[in-house]
Amino acid sequence: MSFSILKQIGDAQKKKAVVDVRSGDTVKVTQKIKEGGKFRLQVFEGVVIRVDRKESHTARIVVRKVTSGVGVEKSYLIHSPLVEKIEITKRSKVRRNNLSYLRERSGKSARLAGRDFDRVAVNDTTVVEEKPEIEVVETPVETEEAVEAEKTEATEAKAEEAKA
Repeated sequence: MSFSILKQIGDAQKKKAVVDVRSGDTVKVTQKIKEGGKFRLQVFEGVVIRVDRKESHTARIVVRKVTSGVGVEKSYLIHSPLVEKIEITKRSKVRRNNLSYLRERSGKSARLAGRDFDRVAVNDTTVVEEKPEIEVVETPVETEEAVEAEKTEATEAKAEEAKA
């Protein structure tokens, strides 16, 4: 029973819609960074070398890029409120989930074979909310004859009360 309670709490922390990120994708991750009392947005673009716990509220991706000859890796929690947006710019053909071998490679040997994909459809994160079902209550249809009959009954009842 406690497992289901923990699952409910974890599911409540999840974002409603996230992009389906896979290993080998080149992504732009927009992150909120707090400086003093203000927030600013910072974009980090690189290759996803690892995806962890995809169905969990603790889902994580590791993004790697090479800047000035130095490899930089950042780990992002997908459902974190500080991760503003994840946009997939390129999808590559890979055969494993953990691409840690890219760390030792540089130049042409670090390239991944590209794959065609629908960029707009993949990056679409609009939430389609389910409409609640409307309960249909059937009411009897009153015909003119029924209304007239009720009126005559009511007048007859009043006439009997007046006599008594």
